[in-house]
Amino acid sequence: MISIDASQGAVSCTTAQADDFSRRSFLAGLAAFGALGLAGCVATGGMSRAEAERVYGPLPDERFPVPAVNIDKVNPKYLRQRVRYSSDEAVGTIIVDPRRYYVYRIEGGGYATRYGANVGRAGFLWSGEAYIGRKAEWPIWTPPKEMIARQPEAAPYANGMAPGLDNPLGARTLYLYQNGAYTLYTIYSTIMPETIGRGISSGCVGLLTQDMVDLYEKTAVNTKVIVLQA
Repeated sequence: MISIDASQGAVSCTTAQADDFSRRSFLAGLAAFGALGLAGCVATGGMSRAEAERVYGPLPDERFPVPAVNIDKVNPKYLRQRVRYSSDEAVGTIIVDPRRYYVYRIEGGGYATRYGANVGRAGFLWSGEAYIGRKAEWPIWTPPKEMIARQPEAAPYANGMAPGLDNPLGARTLYLYQNGAYTLYTIYSTIMPETIGRGISSGCVGLLTQDMVDLYEKTAVNTKVIVLQA
């Protein structure tokens, strides 16, 4: 079961994306978000720079072509890796570790694919079990009324923001459900490498678009998701 501090009130996934949207115009310029660059030719975990540039290269065939990731803005430990991970969960299960900013996909045989992530900021972290209730490519984003009241600049999107690179939901979104109901949380894609390894949202989990495309293609509706305690 998802556990949320009742004192926080309802926290919507769209609120999380709205918070990301409000940052998009200036996040890239914040020096405080500068992450460690790749050291030398080999990244942590053995991925060479050449391999990282291939894995995180542009996606020109997308509906909206996605640019390459500036890997100098990503701590190498957050680059995609196949790692040893002991778990009794079924192959395909997604495990989110917000304390370490990782998302794992269980591969079986004691291994998992590990992705770097951004997670909820202080006061908006949660833990529990859910499942993927639906999936969407280049979804429409609609800010909640509460967000529009707080941030009037979002008002033009009250009826929905068209898909695209500036859309906070990004190229792929996995919607988290529980007992047949949408929890208002998602796992979504971002083109902003500065956010990986940080708490920025109102509870949603973001992966680099190239990582999210990889996870999305491997993940079926009804896949189990476990969010660990921070």
